[in-house]
Amino acid sequence: MRVRTGIVAVICHLIPFTATRPADPPGNDVLSRFEFESKHMGTTFRVVLHATDKETAKKAADAAFARVAELDGIMSDYKRDSELMRLCQAFAKSGGKPVPVSPDLFAVLAKAEEVSAASDGAFDVTVGPVVQLWRHARRTQQFPDKDELVAAMDKVGYQKVKLDPKTKSVTLLTPGMQLDLGGIAKGYAADEALRFLRTRFGITRALVAAAGDIACGDSPPGKDAWAVDIAPIAKGQEPRRLKLANAAVSTSGDLEQFVVIGGVRYSHIVDPKTGIGLTGRRSVTVIARAGVIADSMTKAVMLLPPQRAMKLVEETPGVAASIIIVGPNEKLETTSSKRFDSFLAK
Repeated sequence: MRVRTGIVAVICHLIPFTATRPADPPGNDVLSRFEFESKHMGTTFRVVLHATDKETAKKAADAAFARVAELDGIMSDYKRDSELMRLCQAFAKSGGKPVPVSPDLFAVLAKAEEVSAASDGAFDVTVGPVVQLWRHARRTQQFPDKDELVAAMDKVGYQKVKLDPKTKSVTLLTPGMQLDLGGIAKGYAADEALRFLRTRFGITRALVAAAGDIACGDSPPGKDAWAVDIAPIAKGQEPRRLKLANAAVSTSGDLEQFVVIGGVRYSHIVDPKTGIGLTGRRSVTVIARAGVIADSMTKAVMLLPPQRAMKLVEETPGVAASIIIVGPNEKLETTSSKRFDSFLAK
């Protein structure tokens, strides 16, 4: 099975794909490949699985998609009635008191805090007010109003979110804060869909793809790993193929989502430190054991200087990454972590 991810950054916990291949089901049970799609979180989720029959496969995929839909209702910043939006709204009414949240939302916010601290704020879910300004900028092709940008930046900073693990509650410390989980929620959802297939239906040979975020389970029958292609970012570049099993990969880039203002190309990925969309063209791929890690780490690696980004990757157990920067005349500058090559198909 080959999956094309698009231009994205990928970070995952490294798991050698030379590990022993799981045995096929006993008896006469033969596994067949099935594929299903469903739209959630502003993209198409794809489930590829191997099961004994179509009825079982469809029932399992439907349950996995239902779980993704549930998470979309929790973490969306487009749905006004999502739990995330209710949290931001509840802060204004609570007078700064802690607000209890669901286990899923707390888990994602806790992981976000961990990645934010490790990356010195390069990844930051509090960047929501600035992201809203840049969404408007892409529609109007006009630079955000400077006064509005300053006001939005006053609400940004991961240290302004306080989590209480005992009560599973959240406190937002600055009025008007808006959390944006767009850089972590799809990875978490892919993990959860894969977990549902395994724990509810015993389906271990599966892959869940949400655009540039892919979570892989056990390898397909007769294979040592899933083959995942990372699409090229520049002319003349060949796709790179990864081999993954029980691992996740995320790719982030600005091939499609950008705006040109005053001759400068601004990405949809916004730097939480400056409030400005990333300039230039680049693609980041991160591999990790879980999609929630890969998804969030790609944004940190994308925004940090390459040397600092690779230091973060090397210091994070089981994570590998590759950065491709496109220069003049489509010249590519590639920087990869020490462990990344072990995932490339030879």
